[in-house]
Amino acid sequence: MPRGPLGERGYALISSQAHVPVVPPALGQTAVRGLRLPSLRYVGGVLLLAAAYYGAAKVGQTLRYTASVSAIWPPAGVGIAALYLWGLRWWPGVLLGEILVNAELLLGAGALPIGSLLGQQIGNIAEIIVGALLLRQLIGQSAAMDRVGQVGGMLVAVGTATAISATAGTVSMIAGGVVDRSDAAEFWRTWWLGDTSGALVATPLILAWAHRPTGVWQRIRSYEGAAMIASVIALSLVAFSTEEPIRYMVFPALIWSALRFGPPGATLAIAITAGVAIGETANEVGPFAHQPINHQTLSTQLYIWVAALTTLVVSAVVSERGESSRELAEARRSEGERAIEERRRIARGLHDSVSQDLFSAALHTRTAQKALAQDGAGRSGQVGQSLGTIAALIKSVQGEIRSLIFELRRDAVDDGLVAALAQHASAMDVADELTVEVEGPGPRLGLPEIVEAQLLVIGQEALTNVRKHADASEAQVRVDTRQGEVVLEIRDNGRGFNPTTTHPGHFGLDSMRSRAAEIGGRITITSGPGTGTLVRVRVAAGTGSS
Repeated sequence: MPRGPLGERGYALISSQAHVPVVPPALGQTAVRGLRLPSLRYVGGVLLLAAAYYGAAKVGQTLRYTASVSAIWPPAGVGIAALYLWGLRWWPGVLLGEILVNAELLLGAGALPIGSLLGQQIGNIAEIIVGALLLRQLIGQSAAMDRVGQVGGMLVAVGTATAISATAGTVSMIAGGVVDRSDAAEFWRTWWLGDTSGALVATPLILAWAHRPTGVWQRIRSYEGAAMIASVIALSLVAFSTEEPIRYMVFPALIWSALRFGPPGATLAIAITAGVAIGETANEVGPFAHQPINHQTLSTQLYIWVAALTTLVVSAVVSERGESSRELAEARRSEGERAIEERRRIARGLHDSVSQDLFSAALHTRTAQKALAQDGAGRSGQVGQSLGTIAALIKSVQGEIRSLIFELRRDAVDDGLVAALAQHASAMDVADELTVEVEGPGPRLGLPEIVEAQLLVIGQEALTNVRKHADASEAQVRVDTRQGEVVLEIRDNGRGFNPTTTHPGHFGLDSMRSRAAEIGGRITITSGPGTGTLVRVRVAAGTGSS
């Protein structure tokens, strides 16, 4: 028998004094745990989830097909997302929300049979639980809808789970005499598409916003974000305020949201356009309102399907490409840092081995020269001359090794970007008869070392293009800080060119653009025949990537 804090003897003594039966500790602990009341936090979470589920149901019921099925059913997405994110232990919130919704159907006009309602409720609870479990299996935990694979996995999970609810609901309605057998296929399709459409709107919205809602809101809370939201609303209202076939004119705004704001903006735009479509159709307005009810429902559902999937896939592709670019930039930055460390390691090796050996060779040479002098041979003999030559060569090699060690240990931008550009420009002045002026602040620009190194290479590439192709006599290089950005400008008075056309064999432009992208910078090239060229690179101060 397992022992408690007092041991077997103490436990039996207390039990006998209390005149209660002796219960094994393990069984007693289980009973106590079974009697523990849920915490207030858990109860509050259950009530909050039930309220959200009920509120989403009221939205879906604005476009009701029959007493028990709607054209779109957002509660399915709310429940699946909640149990996926926070765990299956919150299922009582979904159950409570279902009870509240079904209570209205049971007590209201045209009440459904209680058996049909119970079958429907069991199917809906199974839909939520299975959908959450499938999501975790197919897309893992904490997915934010920023991968195409996640969008596909969500579609499979949602489609499978909603089929359970549609099947259970259809069978229960036929059994209760609510739906005729001849209408079963159409009823099942409408139920399944409605739940799936609701899940495609609600689930991605919750997943995309759940992880960093404050950061996401800060990104969208901008002039462009407000313009995007206003465009989605305006175009949706225009599309659904007329019976003309222009309902897909909202797609440019949806694609804008996906390209510029990723999954958070895309899911918000989907929710807005779906809400407008439901509201306008429910108010007998728009192209879906004046069709037979089955066609009206199907058209609305397919519209939401196409809009949601298109926008989600575009946003996921954009997010994947952005993440790949960031990973590539990070890899190149790491490669640059490793190259710097490797140079320093080689410098240490040269200092600790080659330099010491050269010093030892020089010392032995001087010792041999002194021995020859003491023997009377002096330095005029053949051996003395050879030793003198060896000493001179060793001294020359020592000087070169010291210079090499200094260059390997020292980064090009150790003295600052402006100083490095000025040094490069002075070498060009001498070699190319090109006057280059360099202006800028001191060495502290608020940029990582690797970013300054990339800006230096961009400046060198630009000046090389001036020397080779511009036929210019003057060039100005300026480094400035403006509104939290570091700006590098290279201007010349050369013959100019058309930057929008390709220039075979001129890899400098592509190299500059690639390096600017690696450090999260923006590069613009302004030029024209006879007007010279201006290359401007902007990088956020204090960061190495956007």
